[in-house]
Amino acid sequence: MKLLGCALLGLIFWVSSAAQTPPELALGSNLQGLLEVARHNNPELAGMRQETLAAEERRTMAGALMDPRFKIELQDITRAGERSPTLLPSDVGATAYSVTQDIPWSGKRALKETIATLDAQGAQGRAQQIWSELVAKIKTGFVQRYFVAHNQRLLNETLTLMLQQEKVMQERYASGLLAQQDITRLHVEHTAMRAELLALDSEWRQTQARLNSLLARPAHLPLAAPEQLPALPESATLAEDALAQRLLRNNPALRAEASRLEAAQATRSLAGKNRYPDLSLGVTAIQRQGDVKEWGLMLEFNLPVQSRVLNAQEREAHAMVEAATSRQEALTNQALSELSVNLIALESARQTEHLMTFSLMPQADLTWRSALTAYENGKADFTTVLDAQRQIRQARQGQLKAQVDARMRLIEIERLLGEEL
Repeated sequence: MKLLGCALLGLIFWVSSAAQTPPELALGSNLQGLLEVARHNNPELAGMRQETLAAEERRTMAGALMDPRFKIELQDITRAGERSPTLLPSDVGATAYSVTQDIPWSGKRALKETIATLDAQGAQGRAQQIWSELVAKIKTGFVQRYFVAHNQRLLNETLTLMLQQEKVMQERYASGLLAQQDITRLHVEHTAMRAELLALDSEWRQTQARLNSLLARPAHLPLAAPEQLPALPESATLAEDALAQRLLRNNPALRAEASRLEAAQATRSLAGKNRYPDLSLGVTAIQRQGDVKEWGLMLEFNLPVQSRVLNAQEREAHAMVEAATSRQEALTNQALSELSVNLIALESARQTEHLMTFSLMPQADLTWRSALTAYENGKADFTTVLDAQRQIRQARQGQLKAQVDARMRLIEIERLLGEEL
């Protein structure tokens, strides 16, 4: 009895635990699951992370002094011809031990470190840009699959309704109350809808392959159907001026380009400092017959007399600054233009959805019911019924397309902003 009681208690505990644990959502049913898999598995993103880490390490190298140099010089290895050559420091005429350190002109190391820091920031911006584009591609695939799945559902519902109509029509035809051409028209409509379903099935498998590629999964692995579309933000949050300011601050491509421009400006300053010499300081100890009795100091510097080379370096650096400035201006204009276009299109899609939902769909439904009643009373032909039914399907498809178009525009806006709304 004790064993039975323990077993019952264990079963009760297992059932209650299972009831409290929410079931894991199938991959593809919601957007966050896809994004999490992509964040960990996408190879392009992983490669960009490593490039960013490499750029961070170059900052340390850029600001460091070069390693000092050590030199041994054996002098008079034959002791003025008195003996055979030797390589022993205590047996030669003199041995000089030198340690030399190169020291760049003041400010050069700081500029090199600044350039490396800006390059690292640019790499971070490019990594964020890749992630934003990856998110946009995944969201686009998710929304496309939602459109295909609901379009398939709509066609199947319409096809089921038409098959029910066909049974009634067959009975009426057997009783001589219906013309053969009405059944033929119905069959033609069936065939056209099955062709649409085949096209949608092909599109479904294509979007699955594209999404799996972004997730670093085999193309044939199945993905669950999306459950719902992402919510649209309130219209008040889509003010163009406010979004334009956010774009200028946060757009990953603009941030990367700004870092490139600052790096080009620092490179130009560094090119100007190349007109000043770099120094080398050295200390020398001279050994004679086993004892170090002499010391020497050395100062060496290069002579930047190649004016043509120095002028070319400065002109190159200046041209790179101008090029970076032009790229940043062009990219800013393009991004702001795309933002404006997508905001206009998003508002248009919202208005279209409202029109479809509250105007066209009720009218199409009323038209179909009237046509069906007229056909049953012999006051209209079957073509009128098919046209009315086609109008309902087109209205529902138009509503679905408007919903999807609005989300597609939102995806583009978020990609430009580099963040979600």
